[in-house]
Amino acid sequence: MNPELLVQGILIGLAIAAPVGPINVLCIRRILADGRAIGFASGLGAAVADGTYGAIAAFGLTAVSGLLVNCQVWLRIVGGVFLLYLGVRTFLAKPAEPSNASRTTRLLGAFASTYLLTLTNPLTILFFAAIFAGLGVGAGDGSYGSAASLAGGVLLGSMLWWVGLTVVVGAVRERFTPTARVWVNRASGCLIGGFGIAAFGSFFV
Repeated sequence: MNPELLVQGILIGLAIAAPVGPINVLCIRRILADGRAIGFASGLGAAVADGTYGAIAAFGLTAVSGLLVNCQVWLRIVGGVFLLYLGVRTFLAKPAEPSNASRTTRLLGAFASTYLLTLTNPLTILFFAAIFAGLGVGAGDGSYGSAASLAGGVLLGSMLWWVGLTVVVGAVRERFTPTARVWVNRASGCLIGGFGIAAFGSFFV
């Protein structure tokens, strides 16, 4: 374990998780609508996906990263369609809508949705690869301990962001009236759907 690389990985994980994007919007909405547990499960899915990409880049798995980049068109299509679906569903959702699914099923569903959504962004692997190459970390340098430290730091840093977001947003959840939550759903739905449209628009840039 390399403490210095672990700290660097944590900072990278925070930097990747923090920017406003569809995952942040989706998690905030889920915290306000369904509570901290569902919101954190959603964030955890994104964190594990970041950790997955971090491990691929850190250990120099070029075959896997190459496959992801080669499939980026299909990944963007899948991600864009999924975002549009979530946007429409979120826009039409009612506040505190009851669900027949068990709590475990809902938590797993929240985790899986953000994990898959984060994985459909192939540009993330390029971001990780560029940073890790600059740091000189990867399977190619013969130090798997360094790669593990950096990849583990990415996972931890991303998780720290989602824990903080869950605590902060969860603290103000009770202040939102049912009417306010309706507007949160509508605004979130528009934003998430907008990210989906942007994913398709990226083909023409």
